[in-house]
Amino acid sequence: MRMSNNSSTRYEITLLSRPGFTRYTRLHEDCARNRFVLLAPERAYELDPISLEVLQNIDGLTTINNLCQKLSEKFTAPLEIITRDVLNLLQGLSDKRLLQEGHNHLTKKTASGTKRDGASYVSAPTGLLAELTHRCPLQCPYCSNPLELERSNNEMSATEWAETFKQAASIGALQLHLSGGEPTARRDLEDILGYAVEVGLYTNLITSAVLLTKDQLSRLADIGLDHIQISIQDVVEENSDLISGYKGALAKKYAVANWARELGIGLTINAPMHRQNIMNLEKIIDFAVEVDAQRIEIAHIQYYAWAQKNRAALIPTHEIFLETVNIVEAAKQRLIGVLNFDFVIHDHYASRPKKCTGGWGQSIIVVTPSGTALPCHAAQTLPGLKFDNVKDQHLLKIWETSPAFNAYRGLDWMKEPCRSCDRREIDYGGCRCQAYAFSQDPAATDPACALSVDHASFAALAEQEAHAPAPAFVYRRYDGLSKK
Repeated sequence: MRMSNNSSTRYEITLLSRPGFTRYTRLHEDCARNRFVLLAPERAYELDPISLEVLQNIDGLTTINNLCQKLSEKFTAPLEIITRDVLNLLQGLSDKRLLQEGHNHLTKKTASGTKRDGASYVSAPTGLLAELTHRCPLQCPYCSNPLELERSNNEMSATEWAETFKQAASIGALQLHLSGGEPTARRDLEDILGYAVEVGLYTNLITSAVLLTKDQLSRLADIGLDHIQISIQDVVEENSDLISGYKGALAKKYAVANWARELGIGLTINAPMHRQNIMNLEKIIDFAVEVDAQRIEIAHIQYYAWAQKNRAALIPTHEIFLETVNIVEAAKQRLIGVLNFDFVIHDHYASRPKKCTGGWGQSIIVVTPSGTALPCHAAQTLPGLKFDNVKDQHLLKIWETSPAFNAYRGLDWMKEPCRSCDRREIDYGGCRCQAYAFSQDPAATDPACALSVDHASFAALAEQEAHAPAPAFVYRRYDGLSKK
């Protein structure tokens, strides 16, 4: 039996276990939707009444055996059935790295949202991506920020972000992603985080980690930071420096990951995957295990905005992409209960598209450094859309009535073959930005879909560029200039 933090073995739940929540896991009342959820790194798990009853009674002190006897008596149910169900539920959560043996005094129960009379915000956003700044010390050739970066003198103040967080929480947002650029470039980051914690949002810091100090991360943890996501360009130092355009980044990332573990903050390693680092995927997974991350995101990058400029330097061959599928599947089985995987496959070699940010205008709202509200991170690449600003309108009004948020929401905008496809309410036609980047039609079927008229040429382009010599990177620089 083990503590789930600071170890790389599976925490197995037995009748003698005394499980409690980790610091980065919390039982949360979602008042806007009149439900309870379990909040965890970049996840919100909805709970049925039985699961809620179990989770309300784990405290790191009570044994599973005693808990099951208590529940059996309360519900007059057979002890063996209660025991089986409780063990299955808690082992599943343990394998997601959400439980630890023993009590954690930093675990907390929280609430957020505002109840409506007679209704709930069922269709409100569950997540807010707050781009605090577009400033960044790295020069990644696949940067997903827009081609036209917003300048620091237009960034919203901490108090303006505070009002945005308050509105987001009131209408049902649960997860807050503090992003950029590099969010730690903000000198008022601690104030911004404090406002988010105050309104009950689960806080995720998405960072390159190169600007963080141990003292600052400790202060952020004391304020209430739940989780940190650290981007990794590679775990081979020379290649990491080459890809990021920043010397010494890897050592800093390694240090910050270890500080996060010491502080009990949830940790995700984010590894954008491409031609220049794909050969080191197994080493990247090993790195995530070594620093005791709970999650790893292995995502083949998409080619719009700045990444489109470097597509020929970044696209791997189909054969090498397939190797990553096998590596990830094997690692998932080998690391059950140790490391959780989010794997995003390569669109050029797919046969079905991914649902864009959970569906356009369905779950996520993005706010840029100056306050522009977007239905997806790259929505500004699309023509003909007018975006509202949170400084001028309430988030709820933007979410419900903005023409931009409604442009590709639902099904009415779809053309064939999407309109009659039996997957239309599964993938919603895929990524609008990718469709536009390839076909110049934002309402076209995502070319990643085998039913798209552009699918064959989309895949052929990747194969052609992947088998040609890789050109030099065009690096992304905050001053707007490119560097080779």
